[in-house]
Amino acid sequence: MSQGATDAGLPPPDRVGEWLRAATADPASLPDEGYEALLGADGRQLAELGELADSLREQAVGNALTYVVNRNLDTAAVAGVDQGSRTRLAALVAEASELGATEICMQGPLPPDSDDDYLDLIAAVKAPAPEIHLHAFRATELLDGAARRGLPLAEFLVLAREAGLGSVPGTAARILDDAVRARLAGGPDLPVARWVEVIEAAHRAGLPSTSTMVFGHIETPAHQVAHLRLLAGIQDRTGGFTEFIAMPFVPAAAAVTAPGLVGRDVPGPSWRQVRAVHAVARLMLHERIGNIQAAWPKFGLDASVDLLRGGASDLGGLLLDGRLAPAAGAEAGLVLTLDDVERVARELGRPLWQRTTGYGKVIAGA
Repeated sequence: MSQGATDAGLPPPDRVGEWLRAATADPASLPDEGYEALLGADGRQLAELGELADSLREQAVGNALTYVVNRNLDTAAVAGVDQGSRTRLAALVAEASELGATEICMQGPLPPDSDDDYLDLIAAVKAPAPEIHLHAFRATELLDGAARRGLPLAEFLVLAREAGLGSVPGTAARILDDAVRARLAGGPDLPVARWVEVIEAAHRAGLPSTSTMVFGHIETPAHQVAHLRLLAGIQDRTGGFTEFIAMPFVPAAAAVTAPGLVGRDVPGPSWRQVRAVHAVARLMLHERIGNIQAAWPKFGLDASVDLLRGGASDLGGLLLDGRLAPAAGAEAGLVLTLDDVERVARELGRPLWQRTTGYGKVIAGA
């Protein structure tokens, strides 16, 4: 994480202290200005904010540290209707299942000239391991799938669920503000209203999703609070979010994630900001979204322990690469072992639970 670049103009400690006291009494009901002030907490006040968030974590989901065993696949890397492509995809899924994965996560669009089809690809993933959960396709990819079939989005989503899609990623949310999104993209991006429409349609079709925020770039604390407010509103309407994941802006990945920022001096969030964002998210989403993930591939495993002491409850996925085509996923090489996860649980003094995508407990041998 960067040092200090996003920490200019922090609110005065007495103002932060005022809102800390208010949050202790009623964490989910502060006005926007209160949460914006808390996002500027530092030093001992940041520690107190983390302690409050951690107590809310225990209220919401108990003490268990949760994780999922999954494999990430890039859609374009595994698509193709020829026999060789389908055989290779089946082998990747079967291997993941044999290695203990309960989830396949697949993101990214089909190439424009692909002869494959999203619904057929869903069925192809499920065929070799029907028990595995398929978590796949962002909002733009769902819209693309519907357009390729010439179907209304709602109808496409039902067909996707019937084909075997289990849930969808709530990624590509970036910051849910149209002006910020356009600057990140370097041009037009999927409008916020359309993103919300697609996610709510997925929830109504029986496809739950994650929720996310990419932070630490050109957004302000007010943008972060508005983003979390919007997610909370969706959850109030649909109940379809399973977890929240705060992801830092990574300058090295800007060419892919934020082309509009390439060449600009945007170093990403400080560690102070990372901790404050996770803690404030716990407060704002209290009694709405219980599971908050510490995204270890973004922060590192040891740093994620701090987040798990400050409001986060879940470590995310082990991200199995396997032996067959280990580079087929977008986060190839980022692999945790069960020993790693057990060490973190011991360090935290918490029981360890392997979970399903929907946060059910995986029972050994079941």
